Amino acid sequence: MGLSRELQEGDHPAILVTKYESLFNWARKSSLWPMTFGLACCAIEMMSAGASRFDMDRFGAGIFRATPRQADLMIVSGSVTEKMAPVIRRLYDQMPEPKWVMSMGICSTAGGPFPTYSHVQGVDRVVPVDVYIPGCPPRPEALFYGLLMLQDKIDKMKYSK
Repeated sequence: MGLSRELQEGDHPAILVTKYESLFNWARKSSLWPMTFGLACCAIEMMSAGASRFDMDRFGAGIFRATPRQADLMIVSGSVTEKMAPVIRRLYDQMPEPKWVMSMGICSTAGGPFPTYSHVQGVDRVVPVDVYIPGCPPRPEALFYGLLMLQDKIDKMKYSK
């Protein structure tokens, strides 16, 4: 039919790939499945972002998943201790590809205002972070802005070589 005929003739397969990329990126950015990993005060703001007042569903990321096998976005909020770092890494490894990580708050971004021996100085030492959300604790609006930044990053992804 139309698709097989276009691929057999070889007119413009790059256009076809570009349209597939934009379709896949639109689907991925519009249906993010976040896994909540609230460790401290920032988790309260993350929970309020999912409540009815702020309604995270309108950004396509409303239902928090409790298992990493059903999530493609990990939101780390709060201070990460040395004992918790291997758990975060294990959960990250269990997430299916493609996967993204957001660091919410100064404790997960840089270890908090005071360096201590028991805290990791940034979750980016454990897992790769795509978006950093500053604040102590950041407001739900900041989480939404970080989510929009992540959606822009997903929209610009390229799959072809």
